[in-house]
Amino acid sequence: MEYEAVIGLEVHVQLKTQSKMFCGCATAFGAEPNTLVCPVCLGYPGVLPVMNEEAVRKTILSGLMLGCEIARFSKWDRKNYFYPDMPKNYQISQYDLPLCIGGAVAIPGKKLGITRIHLEEDVAKSFHYETTSGVDFNRAGTPLMEIVSEPDMRTTEEAFAYLTALKEVLIGGGVSDCDMEKGQLRCDANVSVRPVGQKAFGEKIEIKNMNSISGVRRALAYEIQRQIAAAKRGEKMVQETRRWDDEAGVTSVMRTKEHAHDYRYFPEPDLMPVVVSEAWLAEIRSAVPELPEAKRKRFVEQYGLPEYDAEVLVADAAVAAYYEQAAAGSKNPKAISNWVMTELLGKFADNKIAPLQLAELVAAIDGGQISGKMAKDVFAEMFATGKGATVIIKEKGLVQVSDAGALEVLAEQAIAANPKSVADYRAGNASAINFLKGQVMKLSKGKANPQLVGEILARKLQA
Repeated sequence: MEYEAVIGLEVHVQLKTQSKMFCGCATAFGAEPNTLVCPVCLGYPGVLPVMNEEAVRKTILSGLMLGCEIARFSKWDRKNYFYPDMPKNYQISQYDLPLCIGGAVAIPGKKLGITRIHLEEDVAKSFHYETTSGVDFNRAGTPLMEIVSEPDMRTTEEAFAYLTALKEVLIGGGVSDCDMEKGQLRCDANVSVRPVGQKAFGEKIEIKNMNSISGVRRALAYEIQRQIAAAKRGEKMVQETRRWDDEAGVTSVMRTKEHAHDYRYFPEPDLMPVVVSEAWLAEIRSAVPELPEAKRKRFVEQYGLPEYDAEVLVADAAVAAYYEQAAAGSKNPKAISNWVMTELLGKFADNKIAPLQLAELVAAIDGGQISGKMAKDVFAEMFATGKGATVIIKEKGLVQVSDAGALEVLAEQAIAANPKSVADYRAGNASAINFLKGQVMKLSKGKANPQLVGEILARKLQA
């Protein structure tokens, strides 16, 4: 019997705001433990939360980018549980009336549905040592958006594509930096297996503790095979939460799964409902940026790029913006793409080359001022110093020699000094000209125009 997986993802995204969800504490990453805190986010008795409007706006923006229906009326709820990372012993969240409903994430050849997007506050972070544990409350209260997918994914690759596409949209919209190493994007996966053709879902298993998108893919691959093997042995699955151990490559039981009633949800008494007016919704809708799928299509049409180039460039919003600025100042957008992808992509964060400076370098190559080989050296100097191509070419005397008369003289010297290569070429060995070309380049100290040298040598050798 063949089995298939049914996968749904719960993605938690820290929103890019200056302050926390219900207090004025900063959301900066990397501060000393328990320094970005106040009586509100520490859950002191008698304190009152105040809603962060920017967090609500960014959640609505996310919903619009993902095609959700925006609720004109939503409310806050208390989700009760007792754990060291939740100082109040409850979390302010949204239960039955979330901000965003429906929507989808587009992956190649398929759209994967979204159930809902709701807003809540993040919890603190626990640290476990050899004999002790500690809790850092700096993260507690950070605006956290939860995006719950439909169980539309059937393979680990679809789950990987979903997370990649979702991350592109959120970063492109300025909603979050989605840095998983900083905990800005975290994912829980719900997975079950069933015989192919069966409509009913199997018993859902939740997987936690996945710290990268590739980790999600590995955890799902393991868990799917574990469940299929259990099903073939006739074992009955029990709804539970499992922890992923990335180093060992296995999942293990954490606890049996809680249900909604276990959290004893009830309306948050200290916060007013969220009412979204038509005017505010229209204002947020006007801020929806061009989405990655549309941008890829435009790059192909506007700049004549191959689909692969467009895919690579658009994958990072900052890289895509850089490319567009450079291409706008260039007559050769494909060459700009080549330089960005091959020379800048892996070290973009350290880049000192302005977009128009890259366009200037490409123009110098296309205009015959420097050769492709020279350009590599010029680029390295630009990257290190931030200087423009023209300045470096002038400072280092790298202008390519394209004077036909001067190259004729050098070609004659190379021919006279290498009679064997000349004889080989005239005997039918066409590749022998490359040695002669190299000799001319050496005589010119690398400054000769290689294309012109080749033309001059061919003409003289055929005479």
